[in-house]
Amino acid sequence: MKNFINLKDISGKDLRKILIDAKNRKSARKKLNNLEVDKGAPLKGQLLIQMFEKSSLRTRLSFYLAIKQLGGSTLTLRPDELHLSKGGESIEDTAKILSNFGNAFMLRTDSDEKMEEFRKYLSIPIINGLSPSSHATQILSDVFTIEEIKKKSISKLNISWIGDSNNVLNSLIAASIKFSFELNIGCPKEYQPNKNTLDYIKNNKNKISFHNDAKKAATKADVIFSDKVISMNDKVNVIKKLNHFKKFKIDKKLMSYAKKDCIFLHCLPRGKEVDEKVFSSKQSKVWQQALNRVHVQKSILLYCFGKLR
Repeated sequence: MKNFINLKDISGKDLRKILIDAKNRKSARKKLNNLEVDKGAPLKGQLLIQMFEKSSLRTRLSFYLAIKQLGGSTLTLRPDELHLSKGGESIEDTAKILSNFGNAFMLRTDSDEKMEEFRKYLSIPIINGLSPSSHATQILSDVFTIEEIKKKSISKLNISWIGDSNNVLNSLIAASIKFSFELNIGCPKEYQPNKNTLDYIKNNKNKISFHNDAKKAATKADVIFSDKVISMNDKVNVIKKLNHFKKFKIDKKLMSYAKKDCIFLHCLPRGKEVDEKVFSSKQSKVWQQALNRVHVQKSILLYCFGKLR
């Protein structure tokens, strides 16, 4: 049994194994429809229990299809339906019940502490579907998409992030260290990552640079990433924050500083951080990016079950 919570905690070798498996599985499904099961049904009879404390579209759909295509089933729980939130039942007791009924648990939560407490008491794998500090399943899938499009290892590419410091960027930073790729981060100085993330960068060999100028961050980029400036449940002065990011909007002019074949990625949903002309352009690969989450999450599930081929 293995958990999948944060890229920092998983070896680069295991992450690469997941990506290779995802590539092989995607290739093998070219003639199959969404609900047809992979050859061998490697997770036949297995139940993935999902719980979402925050809104979800891509993560919810992709994990549903992922476990289905592997031969298993999924059950989605709403926290407001459980005694955990309504009746005061403890995480420890909830985790023991989940472990008795299910074979893996995927949690999207607004609390890193809650993720850790579930990990402590579960006797089945836990997968992080998003937490305040990490969006590991998203970024590993994005690495897959980049290598699929660029047809080369991400370690040979120049990756740019332009936008707010959040859980997605935290996981991208971890990926940069694990896969040894150049990462240029463009954001206002007051929105740089927190001390824990900066210490993680400092204590690990890296190719990460910070820029308070979007143009410098985008120069000669092979890939430009972004995310919503105003995230889910972001308790900030919205007008003030958007004003701080005015010079970090991704438009055609900013894209012109990148390489000609630069692609644009966004984990969605989008906001005002990207111009429509970029989002809808040929450089934008956001739909391919979203669909690839199914393939990578299948391999993440197999990793957690100890069944990577």
